[in-house]
Amino acid sequence: MHRLTHLNGIRAFEAAARHKSFALAAQELNVTPAAVGQQVRQLEDWLGIKLFVRSQSGQSRLTLTPEAETALPEFQQGLAHLTQGLDLLKSPGSEQVTLALSPSIASKWLMPKLAEFQQRYPDISLNIDTSIQLMDYQAAGIDIGIRYGQGDWPALDSCLLMKERVFPVCAPELQHQGLSDPGQLADYPVLYDMSVANNPAYPSWQSWHQSQQLTQPKLNGLKINSSADLIDAAIRGQGVALGREVLVSEDIQSGNLVCPFGTDSFWMTSAMAYYLVWPDNKPITRVVELLKEWLIEQARLTPKYCEARSKSG
Repeated sequence: MHRLTHLNGIRAFEAAARHKSFALAAQELNVTPAAVGQQVRQLEDWLGIKLFVRSQSGQSRLTLTPEAETALPEFQQGLAHLTQGLDLLKSPGSEQVTLALSPSIASKWLMPKLAEFQQRYPDISLNIDTSIQLMDYQAAGIDIGIRYGQGDWPALDSCLLMKERVFPVCAPELQHQGLSDPGQLADYPVLYDMSVANNPAYPSWQSWHQSQQLTQPKLNGLKINSSADLIDAAIRGQGVALGREVLVSEDIQSGNLVCPFGTDSFWMTSAMAYYLVWPDNKPITRVVELLKEWLIEQARLTPKYCEARSKSG
């Protein structure tokens, strides 16, 4: 338990990483920016590594180191679990709901929004179950989940949460090197998302080139079996990724990623989408309905970066 002596530093690091700013983290934590900076430095000293690269200029003055990017989702999940534990102790009779979803949608879309849900519904204890495996919701005690697919799963009812468009993204430095046209992709490393490689409907470089009526050149790069890790690799400048709109929205907003070819034409609609799912033999309770409505609300607020027009593919 001695590792929890740096809990304030962990909270400061997580808030600063999410906001890419000590000042905004300080506002959230109700302390001064200097206090946030000091807590982060103390954590860095204890760990013996740097968590941020600090620059005096540029779009993002606070950039996560690769080690910090890897650890951040674990910190966020850990803090969420601590909050849930405190809520159980504070309100033993509070209502609980368990939400299942993949690690990528959890870290890249849900986690930054959870504080708003907890503030709106302080009497609801939300349990987050992240797994890449398809579970038996009834056996696992899952009330509701978010799945990426085509809306048809055994023993589950579903409703569409978010459609998704797909387009190339990369770190700003690759764009600054001159990447501006799809014909240049062969000259840059690309990143392959292998997380659902066995599903032909999953967005791929091949399907993207076909949607653009382009001949796919020979592309060299990394194959990664995690959508979240793929995005982090793109942020580090390791290659051009085929960005799934929902997962990259936060990083586009923060300036960590850019769309080198723009978003007015070089995109395709994914054959797969995000669905809310729940056991078909279990009635939806009041708290599940509240969470369902909140998730739909958050989906509507998620930025859309492409023209709202029909496109083949």
